[in-house]
Amino acid sequence: MVRAVEWSNWAHTESTRMARIATPRSEAEVAEEVQRAAARGLRVKAVGAGHSFTGVAVTDGVQLRLGALSGVTSIDATRGEATVHAGTPLHVLNDELAQFGFAMPNLGDIDRQSLAGATGTGTHGTGLRLTGLSAGIRALRIVLADGSVVDCSPTQDPELFQAARLGLGALGIVTELTIAVVPAFLLHAVERPEPLFGLLDRLDEEIEGNDHFEFYWFPHTDRTMTKRNNRVPAGTPKQPLPAWRERLDDDLLSNKLFEGLNRLATRVPRTTRPINAVAARALSERQFTDVSHRVFVTARDVRFMESEWAFPRAALADVLLELREWVNTHDELITFPVECRVAAPDDVWLSTAYDRESAYIAIHRYHRQARGAYFAAFEAIATNHGGRPHWGKLHTRDADYLKQVYPRFADFVTVRDRVDPERRFGNAYLERVLGS
Repeated sequence: MVRAVEWSNWAHTESTRMARIATPRSEAEVAEEVQRAAARGLRVKAVGAGHSFTGVAVTDGVQLRLGALSGVTSIDATRGEATVHAGTPLHVLNDELAQFGFAMPNLGDIDRQSLAGATGTGTHGTGLRLTGLSAGIRALRIVLADGSVVDCSPTQDPELFQAARLGLGALGIVTELTIAVVPAFLLHAVERPEPLFGLLDRLDEEIEGNDHFEFYWFPHTDRTMTKRNNRVPAGTPKQPLPAWRERLDDDLLSNKLFEGLNRLATRVPRTTRPINAVAARALSERQFTDVSHRVFVTARDVRFMESEWAFPRAALADVLLELREWVNTHDELITFPVECRVAAPDDVWLSTAYDRESAYIAIHRYHRQARGAYFAAFEAIATNHGGRPHWGKLHTRDADYLKQVYPRFADFVTVRDRVDPERRFGNAYLERVLGS
């Protein structure tokens, strides 16, 4: 137990001073901590890896670190399900599933988050026929504000289940999740630089013709880096990247050199345009075939700030071109590429992909740089296209806006009012996005 501890998230976009940190070793201890906090009139929040850029995990009361609640507890091969402790980091989950011949159907490109943190904020990957992580939850256990532990699923307290699959930590402390898994598979990856406008001309063809397609546009240029990941037939041999190429591309160019270039651009902004022109051509084409999570996940050592919005799929090119026009007509100098992805519709109440095929555009800035007008300009474009902000990434929208773009927003709030009327799990961010 530690008193009056300061904490900041991974990107240093949020910080707080808390009354206490607790590291429960069991579900029973989680319940005890919630009851103890309630007796003292303190608010409670669970935290995973701190990879959310928003204040979703911030508390001035008791912070619960669930790292001790880690690991796969069971796998049901017949049902295609795994039951997993909520604090399990995704990279640990991937390795443990692989040992038993299973894998997650889809992943984002970072695996440092805890499973509960990733699902609770709406982490997703890319692929027109694949949903985000929250949609794969089959059941869960959650500690409510009174310290009770509840099992929920489509047949047990179904409204709580629907809300808690992507619950923002607003409903309670999730301690265990049962998730969909699939037999382990290999992906063939093709990554190469391409001109922006030629790519946009055949965008639908690329999205529909690949299991996973995404691209990165380099601001101040008309160049992109494209990524196509496709499942291969059973029995296909692995052909991973040679160790030297992996170190060159992912360690040196994408991390160490990129960190140095961002430091240079921060000190000497006029170098940004030539840096981007070089960066857009520095990563040459590469192909490899490897286990799925090694293809999905990329090492991210350079710290940054991020905003990501979801739109109807058809709006992707329009939104990107409007953002390009803004960048080309303003003095903001942007070193980070803009990430563009797609995902399947789902039925998770607060999912950014609820009930629609969705395109995602994410912008980033180096953590040492000022946000400037870039994030605000992108948000203005996003809202004009009915955008839904990623819950764990930077945005300024409030409940008045969000209730317009999430058809089940009121249903979520009704569940919250039922299970946490005193806002034991509340904080300033949740007051803004959900209402008080």
